[in-house]
Amino acid sequence: MDIAIIVALVMFSGVFILLLAGTPISISIGISSFAAMCLILPFDGAILTSAQRVFVGLDSFALLAIPFFILAGNLMNNGGIAIRLINCAKMISNFLPGPLAQTNVVANMLFGSISGSGVASAAAVGGIMSPIQKKEQYDPAFSAAVNIASAPTGMLIPPSNSLIVYATVAGSVSISALFMAGYVPGILWGLGVMLVAGFIAKRRGYVADRSANKGQTLRILFDAIPSLMMIVVVIGGILGGIFTATEASAIAVVYSLVLGIIYRNIKIDDLPKIFLATAKMTAIVIFMLAASSIMSWVMAFTKIPALIASGLLSATDSFIVILLIMNLVLLLVGTFMDPTPAVLIFTPIFLPICMQFGMDPVHFGIMMVFNLSLGTITPPVGPILFTGCKVGDIKIERVIKPLLPFFAVIAIVLMMVTYLPAITMALPQSMGLVK
Repeated sequence: MDIAIIVALVMFSGVFILLLAGTPISISIGISSFAAMCLILPFDGAILTSAQRVFVGLDSFALLAIPFFILAGNLMNNGGIAIRLINCAKMISNFLPGPLAQTNVVANMLFGSISGSGVASAAAVGGIMSPIQKKEQYDPAFSAAVNIASAPTGMLIPPSNSLIVYATVAGSVSISALFMAGYVPGILWGLGVMLVAGFIAKRRGYVADRSANKGQTLRILFDAIPSLMMIVVVIGGILGGIFTATEASAIAVVYSLVLGIIYRNIKIDDLPKIFLATAKMTAIVIFMLAASSIMSWVMAFTKIPALIASGLLSATDSFIVILLIMNLVLLLVGTFMDPTPAVLIFTPIFLPICMQFGMDPVHFGIMMVFNLSLGTITPPVGPILFTGCKVGDIKIERVIKPLLPFFAVIAIVLMMVTYLPAITMALPQSMGLVK
């Protein structure tokens, strides 16, 4: 049997077995990759190479953006930004069927686009909206389903940590181009959820509220402007060439902190707790990146991606079918693996195949992150699913059925993003970020 096949079996089966045993995913990847490396290198060489790859894998200026964006998101959660964005979203969606459900979706899109975290959006927006919706006699299962289904939009609408990780793994892919490419798919995801939510709300009689007058609307919108300006400052600065994505993440931290202090929601005594939470979350992501860099080296050394590519191409020469297979694999992987390690593992496997057929790396990156974002709201792992159920105070079993129509419309949007490149590429191309 070919050594590459043996190495692949040891590595991937090792990860799967360790995950079933309850081992953290970063440790599962690290142990399995080291065991596979021992099959192709002497033990002492495997130790030295593993240590080297850990440091080389983290030696990237772009990765500095991750802890800064995580810190910015934590500052926003504690800084009173969420409630102002929710009030703003309510003014936008007040005249639609099921206004509170529509508000939840719009607020998740706004908050997610600023914080870059679907889990943070589900917790912050859902935590505020859930009691209000219960008071207005909304079905708790429906409310939780809307919050869960719309929270991942923040993983596509920039800034997005998953897109930063992808850009690092894929090589010479512009973060700015990825950020711009994520806008339309993320917005389409949100609009699809709003369409389903509006249809269900109309059937259940969740009527629109037209009580807000012009003065209230203007006051709420004016109050939300400083929070919304963060999008302009961060994304505008990156596109204008004023600063890089990494520098933008640091600016987002300063902006969030100043805004939280002005709003009097953040005190100096709160900062150690916020910094500690950020450090813990950053350590998890960074350690995962370090462990995955060992796996990436093993796959590159044994040419596992080329082996998988030849297997796929021998099965079919239709790129439409190949993309469908990739989508199914990524959807399956997303149900039990977080987006970050999945991006690290599957980018070097699938990207060369797609580029062989002329697919732009930016288009592939958005397709991959879209798939894996959908996995965050599906069992058995689904971090956004669990977070949404927790803040909605409802059991997961009750949410699955109301989620099904949302899954259907999101899957349709995924197929559009996969097979219609213009949806992803039109915006970055019009800005000259890609050819």
